[in-house]
Amino acid sequence: MLSEELKEYRIFACPSSVGKILKDNKFSLKANRKCIAETYHPDRNRQFEIVTETKKRFEDAGQPIISVDSKKKELIGNFKNPGKAWRKEGDKVYDHDFRSHAIGIAAPYGIFEPAYNLGTVFVGRSYDTAEFAVDCIEQWLNDFAQKRYNNLQELLILCDGGGSNGARTRLWKYELYQKLCKKYGISVRVCHYPTGASKWNPVEHRLFGPITDNWQGRPLRSFEIAIECIRSTSNKKGLKVDAVLNDKEYQKGIKVSDHQMKQINLVRHDELPLWNYSLVPKVSNQNAN
Repeated sequence: MLSEELKEYRIFACPSSVGKILKDNKFSLKANRKCIAETYHPDRNRQFEIVTETKKRFEDAGQPIISVDSKKKELIGNFKNPGKAWRKEGDKVYDHDFRSHAIGIAAPYGIFEPAYNLGTVFVGRSYDTAEFAVDCIEQWLNDFAQKRYNNLQELLILCDGGGSNGARTRLWKYELYQKLCKKYGISVRVCHYPTGASKWNPVEHRLFGPITDNWQGRPLRSFEIAIECIRSTSNKKGLKVDAVLNDKEYQKGIKVSDHQMKQINLVRHDELPLWNYSLVPKVSNQNAN
């Protein structure tokens, strides 16, 4: 304690007096802040400018913009969920988080629409793969997007640089082309956030943050409870969230060959092509010519 340390300098003050002096001098208890990036890519600022410019173009054209990412996996069962909830008595849960005690593991994949402040979370029960990510986007396109966007011709996807929708992941690009471009005849433009900048991805703080706040302190004893907690998420800014359960089993380690990559129409942009590229239906290209 500070009052004890002061005695070494022959300064005698009780803890309450020390506390009052600190408060009078604008001191208070502070938590650590995660604000120093371990990696700072030299093109970081330019990529943020490209993202902003691209979003503006899509907004002006009335075309959909989605921010996507995978949320932390959750053990489903009678496990402790961090945080507190209003209860007469605290819920009794297991004292250890053993996976063998879990009903399953939820792999939530979030899709956030900044223009409408709407979120859709697909709760998977299998692996978080690129195939799973694209399946979620396709289902969102079928069940939600086509009802909200007239004359949908192009889709902008904002995502992190790693994970199931990683910038270097071949399967992510191959699945986007096969399941969105080729199947529905729309162009897909992808902008990845720079390395170490995932917290600026809107889905993180505008969708996942409120969901975590909403279910804190409530054990996710079943997938139904997890779905209910997600759907009941809202905030003062008018956020609305839907949730869908995905029961499909996904396989890890699927490889996409060079031959398969040549079958898709991948157009890398001139500036920062690793992070910025489009997938365009080949039929559209022929018509344009």
